[in-house]
Amino acid sequence: MSNWLVYGIGFLAQLIFSGRLILQWILSEKSKKVLTPSIFWKLSLFASFLLFVYGYLREDFAIMLGQALTYFIYIRNLQLQGEWKKAPIWMRFFLWIFPLLIVIYYFNNNTYDLAKLLKNENIPFWLLALGIIAQTVFALRFVYQWIYSEKNKASSLPFGFWLLSFIGSLLILIYAIIRRDPVLFIGHMMGSVIYFRNLFLLKRENMTNLQKLKNDD
Repeated sequence: MSNWLVYGIGFLAQLIFSGRLILQWILSEKSKKVLTPSIFWKLSLFASFLLFVYGYLREDFAIMLGQALTYFIYIRNLQLQGEWKKAPIWMRFFLWIFPLLIVIYYFNNNTYDLAKLLKNENIPFWLLALGIIAQTVFALRFVYQWIYSEKNKASSLPFGFWLLSFIGSLLILIYAIIRRDPVLFIGHMMGSVIYFRNLFLLKRENMTNLQKLKNDD
């Protein structure tokens, strides 16, 4: 497949990822607090779909792992917001089985080779390990967010989510620079700024709430 097409898929995924963050950021700035609009999760799911495909075409296990860890959490957040049932049944069914379809397809065609993904000659093992660690930290933000949301029975983006986002994004930036991956670099350069800004907004919001509690006392 043409490199232009592969990079096009990757850049489109990152553009959508960045778009959801910018939208969330703008809405949060207007409200002076961190919001979690449903469009954030819809765009996340579509972008994750595309970036998983990009990771496979690039034979980059770190990218594929990162998306596999968060794909179904995006779906769960849409369920918590009551948005998942609004999608057509055929679309929901396809999105649920998409990862499984890829695994079955490549196994049946003898092209899915985990050993090959873990031993890519273009990626030294130490760099692949860095990428996996970075993607795992970045993905854990959604595991944390999922547990937090399940506990509170509402989809939300707590402080820990943004902190893990910022740390994971910085690690992925380092990986992208060494790997010379423009898709990851551009996406996470912008993302890291927004993650830091949301940390600031949440800290300010918490300080305001504490001040109100003191005044009420």
